[in-house]
Amino acid sequence: MSEETITDTTLPPVRQWPALDLTGVDFDPVLTELMSEGPVTRVQLPNGEGWAWLVTRHDDVRTVANDPRFSREAVMDRPVTRLAPHFIPQRGAVGFLDPPDHTRLRRTVAAAFTARGVERIRERSRALLDELVDELLQDGPPADLTAAVLSPFPIAVICELMGVPAADRHAMHVWTQLILSSSHGADVSERAKHEMGAFFADLIGLREGATGEDVTSLLGAAVGREEVTLEEAVGLAVLLQIGGEAVTNNSGQMFYLLLTRPDLVERLRAEPGIRPRAIDELLRFVPHRNAVGLSRIALEDVEIRGVTIREGDPIYVSYLAANRDPEVFADPETIDFARDPNPHVAFGFGPHYCPGGMLARLESELLVDVLLDRVPGLRLAVPAHEVPFRKGALIRGPEALPVTW
Repeated sequence: MSEETITDTTLPPVRQWPALDLTGVDFDPVLTELMSEGPVTRVQLPNGEGWAWLVTRHDDVRTVANDPRFSREAVMDRPVTRLAPHFIPQRGAVGFLDPPDHTRLRRTVAAAFTARGVERIRERSRALLDELVDELLQDGPPADLTAAVLSPFPIAVICELMGVPAADRHAMHVWTQLILSSSHGADVSERAKHEMGAFFADLIGLREGATGEDVTSLLGAAVGREEVTLEEAVGLAVLLQIGGEAVTNNSGQMFYLLLTRPDLVERLRAEPGIRPRAIDELLRFVPHRNAVGLSRIALEDVEIRGVTIREGDPIYVSYLAANRDPEVFADPETIDFARDPNPHVAFGFGPHYCPGGMLARLESELLVDVLLDRVPGLRLAVPAHEVPFRKGALIRGPEALPVTW
């Protein structure tokens, strides 16, 4: 028996993790099993090759996400087991960079995503949302809340922050849907990414001497100063634009949850002061994605909870599991609007922490304020089990949210 075989017998078994089409806010049953099996397990996802480590405890997730010994860049040429059927990372894309290149690239747009940068568009965002709700009320019930508000609002806000003209919002939305869907095939997804990239290359190129505070102006100025290449700037712009639409699915799940739990809505209406903390708790609780996102590769042997992750091994973190860690969150299956502190990792952790975290919070706060206050009788128009949820998607959310009032 070879040494490798002996080593393998000490490893945890490889668990198959199929692509499940989950509905509502049901927590992934496979992930529940993996969490109960131990802090460090091994998984095989539907696509790619081989197996990968998975860490699910809050502390371990934060450690791996923040440890330079685990590299995103090293994933580039590896057919790592994964959820996505097609995986075409662009070399130099910010999601596949490690510091210091990652830090240099993120720094160029950081100003747009700070508290001040996000506050800059609060009034405009509120006005855009009020317009959508005016139309919703004017058209009368019933309505699809996703089509009427939850989809167009985040698109309008991210385009505002990015500096994308209003006339191009629809094209951005179509490209994003094609890139994020797994049901159209790799060629369609890649073509959409290429077309969005060409659009941003033109827009950023026009803004090389810009002094504006929107993202494409900041990127254009950074390209003009030769701090980043046009290719790097375009890759970052595409990622940020796509990420901006994740709010549609997150808020869709959030409102599905609220509308199936009238007690929660009544409390938010009665106590508007608790809304920011309540939104944090909803962000912790809502399972916003299927399976896991992007992997990392161990650059050297690293021990986690007595398990040796070998150099070259792929590893995933589960932010969803971390947000249900009973050692950190008392009664993690309970929605507790008074939970404090609430160190959830819904926006990730470490260098790859979602730059749009503050923006997503702003949008969630505005949606809760405006919809609960301006549409007081808002409720589901169909039984909860009849709400259709997206199939074959990496990010979870309702396809439509039929409501009445």
